[in-house]
Amino acid sequence: MRILIVLLSTTLLFASCGNGNQKKPVEQMDASTVYVYYFHGKQRCKTCIAVGNVTKQTIADLYNGNSKVKYMEVKTDEKVNEHLVDKYEVSWNALIIAKGDHHVDITNDAFATAVNSPGVLAGQIETEVNKFLE
Repeated sequence: MRILIVLLSTTLLFASCGNGNQKKPVEQMDASTVYVYYFHGKQRCKTCIAVGNVTKQTIADLYNGNSKVKYMEVKTDEKVNEHLVDKYEVSWNALIIAKGDHHVDITNDAFATAVNSPGVLAGQIETEVNKFLE
């Protein structure tokens, strides 16, 4: 019986610690960099996917080669991202642009425009990122 308990305890220990296979945290934040965070869970609807795609493409098109602007896709269901989910008080999907201790949440506008007016969302992302770059 004791051997069984020891084996179960050891198995649980390795399983709970991830046995070294845990994913790395998204990234250490640099206070001089503008981060464009797209938060999402496992299940994503058409609009959720559109928000992510428009955002990623906008950053790639407008800030390619600019090391001071980074697009970050953050999966809210992964424990390694918990610090960002908590920091920005994300409870669902979100589109947040941040630099240092300041951020702007454009989630509502993003979800209202991503599917039918992606250019509007791209323009808003550009405007907000540029404010942080000034």
